[in-house]
Amino acid sequence: MAVLRHILLLPILLLFPSGEIQGSGKFRSIFNGHNLEGWVVDTPGLWRVQEGMIVGKSPGIPYNDFLRTKEEYTDFVLRVSFRLLNHSGNSGVQFRSRSVPDSHEVVGYQADIAPRYCIACLYDESRRRRFLAKVTPESVLLVRKNTWNDLEITARGNRVTILLNGVQTVDFREKVSDIARSGFIALQIHSGPA
Repeated sequence: MAVLRHILLLPILLLFPSGEIQGSGKFRSIFNGHNLEGWVVDTPGLWRVQEGMIVGKSPGIPYNDFLRTKEEYTDFVLRVSFRLLNHSGNSGVQFRSRSVPDSHEVVGYQADIAPRYCIACLYDESRRRRFLAKVTPESVLLVRKNTWNDLEITARGNRVTILLNGVQTVDFREKVSDIARSGFIALQIHSGPA
């Protein structure tokens, strides 16, 4: 099983067409670069801010853990820069997600970041528990090893697109009408040994 040892994230930028910046077309940061204010930490010690980055490091946990925003989002463009040390791990960026009661789990969409399985594809975490849109084997070649990669997730209505380093890897249209179209954004540390 692939294990997430480290994931480093630069400031996350978000565009959403509602709220205080309606119609402005400008990105705003949802990570302040200094601390985890505005985020919910379920397991102390797994997440920290270091040199302006969010760092997630697992000593080996029996469950997936998520660092999630306190705020919820509906339609948006999310830009994340990430780096997996040693080009290994199993992580992801959750969106339009909700907490599972009495659990560390969340339910919602996930842009998967797992070089051995699927990178920049769309997974349905704790709901359908399957890939909704897999990428081609050639897409794995888009990943820059041992350096920063850019992930862009766009969620508008029932459509989700994902770009990895500027190349579209997913264009998915949700056909199930009762799937939530809003929720928090979260970063994942996958279960498994250190």
